[in-house]
Amino acid sequence: MLLSYHQHIEPEAGCDEAGRGCLAGPVFAAAVILPKRFRHPLLNDSKQLKPAEREQLRYIIEKEAVCYAVASVDNIEIDRINILQASFRAMHLALEQLTCQPGFILVDGNRFTPYGKVPHACIIQGDGTYASIAAASILAKTYRDAYMQRLHDEYPHFGWSENKGYPTLQHRNAIREHGETPYHRKSFRLLPEQLELDLGMNQG
Repeated sequence: MLLSYHQHIEPEAGCDEAGRGCLAGPVFAAAVILPKRFRHPLLNDSKQLKPAEREQLRYIIEKEAVCYAVASVDNIEIDRINILQASFRAMHLALEQLTCQPGFILVDGNRFTPYGKVPHACIIQGDGTYASIAAASILAKTYRDAYMQRLHDEYPHFGWSENKGYPTLQHRNAIREHGETPYHRKSFRLLPEQLELDLGMNQG
């Protein structure tokens, strides 16, 4: 059973991101404030759920949450400021869009850039520990998956409807055959050979 809250004085927003390890597309983040008595037997880390379960929970979270927001930072910004900072930026953007501001923030992971003066706690594997972080992980994942489906319609060769931009063999083979798209993160190693080429150049 997921924990309902970390501290019981201030309203808490759970934050999580989706798409940090991808080669293409934006990173998405969500912020969610749930009612303290919110419970759902399926609610869990989004990675532990089937797509249909995530979609079912997305509807329930959006209906039952005190407030929620989802934001993204695109691949161009990711290349400019790096993926970790882009993840924090997306979380801040989501927090800014909440219609009710939290007094405390729970963040999945071990690092976070403070959001104004609002206190926060970083929780490793928080999406499997706290209901609000799990809810944020589901919204971030479902919104990003829907976005990558639209990009797939534009660039079907890369299989983004299935791999969502992650570095699968299918995705990397398509990069070899068709080259990069405007949605690829150029600061990432898109192909394993790039590492070998870089090492060879460093040794030369």
